Amino acid sequence: MNDDKLMEFVHKFVGDLGATIGAGGVVIGDRLGLYQGLTAGPSLPEELAERTGTAPRYVEEWLRGQAAGGYVEYDPASGRYSLTEEQAFALTDPDGPIFAPGAFQLALGALRAEPQITEAFRTGHGLGWHQHTEDVFTGCERFFRPGYSASLVAAWLPALDGVEAKLHGGVQVADVGCGHGASTVLMASAYPDSVFTGSDLHPDSVDQARKRASDAGLDGRVRFETAGAQSFGGGPYELVTTFDALHDMGDPLGAARHVRSKLTPDGTWMIVEPAAGDSVGANLNPIGRVYYAFSAFLCVPSALSQEGGYSLGAQAGEEPIRRLTADAGFTRFRRAAETPFNIVYEARP
Repeated sequence: MNDDKLMEFVHKFVGDLGATIGAGGVVIGDRLGLYQGLTAGPSLPEELAERTGTAPRYVEEWLRGQAAGGYVEYDPASGRYSLTEEQAFALTDPDGPIFAPGAFQLALGALRAEPQITEAFRTGHGLGWHQHTEDVFTGCERFFRPGYSASLVAAWLPALDGVEAKLHGGVQVADVGCGHGASTVLMASAYPDSVFTGSDLHPDSVDQARKRASDAGLDGRVRFETAGAQSFGGGPYELVTTFDALHDMGDPLGAARHVRSKLTPDGTWMIVEPAAGDSVGANLNPIGRVYYAFSAFLCVPSALSQEGGYSLGAQAGEEPIRRLTADAGFTRFRRAAETPFNIVYEARP
């Protein structure tokens, strides 16, 4: 055994262990407003505790751990802690383009199902989305919404062939697997002449989506239904969207065929999926690690819990999705846009 390689691995393990337990600290910091409290300026633990209505001794230990992990800054001379502009950008604005606490909330929520997932590994059975804790549903929205807010209206929809002009002119749009409706509300707010229908298998998420649309003043142009991707109603639609949802479906081919049947002859299916390469080796990187781990806890079990019993997985890559659309009757397919975390595909009849 090579001692240097052993120590290299031990260092990796220690880093991962710190990140794992540190995730709880990020969620606590978000829920208690500790990060937000630090935006007032460099603070002693007692000052931050008073500002946030928390206990000083707990806050002191939290700040030390956050500083050790690089999530806050520490000044030994004054004993005060602070946030850099970059840290504040990623930790305090849930509506910004990056919001780290949402990702950690999703991860901790997913890990709570470890006993059930361990058993699923033994049996091959699935675990339905609805069987997870509320942190999975809320964390999922808080994880993905920043990316959608930054790119959906500004870049992704304009990258599709002729779609933005149609949206401005007024068309019917279906958002399939809409979750809490973040993507639906974003599109409906940007294109007031179009009408949007969101659908999701999870009734509680649909209820939340209805509330989000109502709060945004969109009741007249947005509706939601509890339905699967193989059975959503309405149409014909000029645009159907699926946001980070296709790989969660147990019968993705059935979903693709149903989408095809609901589109107008010149309609578009926008498929947003996690960024992935075309091989396992191409995904052996930090982003692939995140998505493979989420896939094992959330995506694969969700798909295997449904009729069809097939799972693409979160790192399927472009070619399986291209084949899926071709098998469903689509004749045109292309990669329309991408970010470090997502790839946007355009499928046409």
